[in-house]
Amino acid sequence: MFTRGSLQCSRMDAVLQFENLSKEYRDFWRRKSFRALDGFSLEVDRGEIFGFLGPNGAGKTTALHITMGLTFASSGGGKMLGKPFGDARTRRRIGFLAENVSFYRRKAADLIRFYGELNGVRDQELRSNIKDLLEALDLKEVGRRPVTKFSRGMLQKVGIAQALVNDPELLILDEPTSALDPSARVTVREILLKAKAQGKTVFLSSHLLSEIELICDRVGIIHRGKLVRLGTVSELLESKEEFEILARGVLDSLQGEPLQDGVVRFVVSAAEQKPSIEAIWSSGGEVLSVTPKKRSLEQLFLSLTSADSETDGAGEIRR
Repeated sequence: MFTRGSLQCSRMDAVLQFENLSKEYRDFWRRKSFRALDGFSLEVDRGEIFGFLGPNGAGKTTALHITMGLTFASSGGGKMLGKPFGDARTRRRIGFLAENVSFYRRKAADLIRFYGELNGVRDQELRSNIKDLLEALDLKEVGRRPVTKFSRGMLQKVGIAQALVNDPELLILDEPTSALDPSARVTVREILLKAKAQGKTVFLSSHLLSEIELICDRVGIIHRGKLVRLGTVSELLESKEEFEILARGVLDSLQGEPLQDGVVRFVVSAAEQKPSIEAIWSSGGEVLSVTPKKRSLEQLFLSLTSADSETDGAGEIRR
């Protein structure tokens, strides 16, 4: 599994390009319409794990389906591995996992073999990949059982295996760990990090923000069909409005949060940063550090996608 050599490419070598993509759905009478994507543009670089986030109905699954050629854009376009979305030959170089997996009534190992054969994997390599995947995903003991007897979590593992069996250059995964237990999530996380280490690209859509925060290099947040925030995880989680000051030897009159070894923590706004430092110095205290306050990915996500948010996608995108 994952036997191809590492791919040496620059960050500008985009493997996924969404170019001003819009998708509009209309009702049967073509009177009412709903715009799932609205001028959506994004580039995903080779060799990164990219987290694709958004609330239900934001347009994530629509974007993934357009990428794979399962539906077509109303306007705009894009490329995957340098070819237009939906290119049949290119799909053999992709590993795709849909949000809701559904399989033919076959044994697990036979199903994985079937998808490998569809992607043109030769028999010797295919046997080796199936063996590795069954072991890695703890399916070895049930490989000869029909998937109709499987739990939701076991079906999810089979779905992940079929996405990996062709040793893809690009993985497009929609909620890959949603039905997995904590141990299986760690296993999948290690598989994805190994894929990245070999120069492969992972485009990961998930509601499990803790997983995104742990493994993703960059994150894009989509809301109402528009990209509203883009950047590395560290960039996105550093607040530009609040700062954390750690000091020692300050007077009790300067109200802060006591920590260990006489260290006191202050959280101040950007406007209060300079006066607060001067107050610490004036009291005879020592400033140990001044850093932007960290927030969780969940806090950022909720601030951008709350029901009353009126975020302007074009104005909010940061790289």
